[in-house]
Amino acid sequence: MNDIAKAAIGVLLPFLGTTLGAAAVFFMKGEMNPKLQKALLGFASGVMIAASVWSLIMPGIEMAEAAGQIAWLPAALGFLAGMGFLLVLDSLIPHLHLNSEKPEGRPCGLGKSFMLVFSVALHNLPEGMAVGVVLAGMLSGESVITTAGAFALAIGIAIQNFPEGAIISMPLMGTGLSKGKAFKYGFLSGAIEPIGAIITILLVSLIEPVLPFILSFAAGAMIYVVVEELIPESQDGEHSNIATVGVAIGFALMMILDIALG
Repeated sequence: MNDIAKAAIGVLLPFLGTTLGAAAVFFMKGEMNPKLQKALLGFASGVMIAASVWSLIMPGIEMAEAAGQIAWLPAALGFLAGMGFLLVLDSLIPHLHLNSEKPEGRPCGLGKSFMLVFSVALHNLPEGMAVGVVLAGMLSGESVITTAGAFALAIGIAIQNFPEGAIISMPLMGTGLSKGKAFKYGFLSGAIEPIGAIITILLVSLIEPVLPFILSFAAGAMIYVVVEELIPESQDGEHSNIATVGVAIGFALMMILDIALG
């Protein structure tokens, strides 16, 4: 299998996870159990935190050091730029968080269903960028990012996308949508990931020397989503301990995947 085929599989794996999760609407009745939802949100947070550190920031630091740069500089600047980028998008794009009635972003006339989808699409973008940048590193021949390491990240994101797909599709049914439409919107919310991954791969191929910066940029964008959305939603109300357990399991799983396969 050539590198292009490997990259294509890596791009599609996270999208497949979201699609399969969204398909849960055809098999589940009623709303998702709040405890399960909290556990899954925590799990997704743990995966994203571990992926940001082991799959993105640390390889970026190693690359910068190998290139004779100040090792911490691209990582610090990229991380802060990624956080700032998502902050701007979060302020501009109209979206609605789970279990919230007050939309965020610029005012618009969109319905609740669309704004829930935009919320998920907004935090799927950094995940797509993260997968894209490690695949770009793999394609560039950087010894720091191996094929196994790139696939470890893609598999980890796909695993945590499965519950995320269910988490977005199930509440959509509560807005009056049919199972088919709830699945369709969940499916579409995940489409931003392969788009973000492909754009990132093309961008890095044009300006390969900034790969350490882009790795940390993707990490900053993912951490923004974790801190701004996933953890607050998982800790809201009662039974927040189960979300903390979910974070621990997700973090450990992603760390194991990255170290064992990378």
